Amino acid sequence: MTTGDSETGPQQQRPQEKRPAPGVSRRGFLLGSGAGVGVGAAASAVLWRPWVTGDPTAESPGRASGSAEAGRPVDSRGRHQAGVDRPQTPQANALFVIADVPKTSSTEVFEMLANLGEGIDSLTDPKGHLTEVLPDDPGDLVITVGIGPQLVSLIDPDLPGAEPLPEFGSDTELEISGGDVLLALYATDVTVLHSAAMHLLDLVPDASVRWVQAGHRGPGEGTVARNPFGYHDGVVVPRTDEELAENVWIQGGPAAGGTVCVLRRMSLDVSAFRALGPGAQDAVFGRHRDDGRPMSGGSPTDEVDLTARTETGDLTIPLRAHARAAHPSFTGSPLMLRRSYGFAEPDTLEEGMVFVCFQNDLEAFVRTQHRMDETDDLMNFVTTTASASFLILPGRTGDQPLGSSLRS
Repeated sequence: MTTGDSETGPQQQRPQEKRPAPGVSRRGFLLGSGAGVGVGAAASAVLWRPWVTGDPTAESPGRASGSAEAGRPVDSRGRHQAGVDRPQTPQANALFVIADVPKTSSTEVFEMLANLGEGIDSLTDPKGHLTEVLPDDPGDLVITVGIGPQLVSLIDPDLPGAEPLPEFGSDTELEISGGDVLLALYATDVTVLHSAAMHLLDLVPDASVRWVQAGHRGPGEGTVARNPFGYHDGVVVPRTDEELAENVWIQGGPAAGGTVCVLRRMSLDVSAFRALGPGAQDAVFGRHRDDGRPMSGGSPTDEVDLTARTETGDLTIPLRAHARAAHPSFTGSPLMLRRSYGFAEPDTLEEGMVFVCFQNDLEAFVRTQHRMDETDDLMNFVTTTASASFLILPGRTGDQPLGSSLRS
């Protein structure tokens, strides 16, 4: 996520967004041609093996209770959009669709957002959903909408999310960056995702898909689940309402109630990581694979002790461990609400992960990624192929259209 502390990191310029070679039609991605970075949702969910490098019998925090709410409707209305911290345990399946829209005025952007908001209502209402799109109950389908830096700047260049992500030192294989609209769809039932996404894209007839990726999460509670390396992910996150308010939600101005999302698609060299052997693997993460507890001791959800040492004086959390490199104490960054979704490409069996995080200041991610590029051994097994950031719009109450608060 970033290159060093904010005081010492490189000057952030507006980078040229990497665009795919010709745009993909709205229908094209349904057939698996996701702008060079895509896969069918059902295939991805089936092929990814969430326990591929772990013990299938090992307990994940809350494994038994993590799916207790699966399938229950999630209210799309409220001060915040659903799909960020609601539900607390994310659904097993996700589909991320990033599209470009040739909007020339803020009026057009607001019209598009209003249409998308109405479309979300029509899809997620368990009593009045569009049966011609979703013949059966939508279950716990959640749809989150974000807009990219170009559209944010068109509305107001001073809004959070108007600055794009810089290109990081580890982005040497980056194929695609940026995008105008994010449609993030989550559900326990994987079969509803593509139909819902296609309906929403039909509401934006001039949209072209830039990239798309489906993903799947293993069982767990809250944001914690095993990643394709077999280790617990999403452990250190804001959990209480107070922590979410401090670290995730934008507190003032027209975007209050929204957040800033970073989306990174990563190819993972799981075979090379597996070849390290169990002890060396733990040293890369700074945690034990069996139950996720820190190498410094304690329970899986306890804070890592970065000062702890062995009897011989060695640091228990190695200097280049992921748990140390990504720790917010080194970057002065707020906590990020983060989670990941694994995938496997059906044609190549490439294993990978979609990393998604939410914070009220993009710089929190930027500083963290810069530090990881410099000091994190995990980056030796990670190749980022797509990257984007978005302003996640505030939620809706009453009859307010989606995005209407940004008119202020």
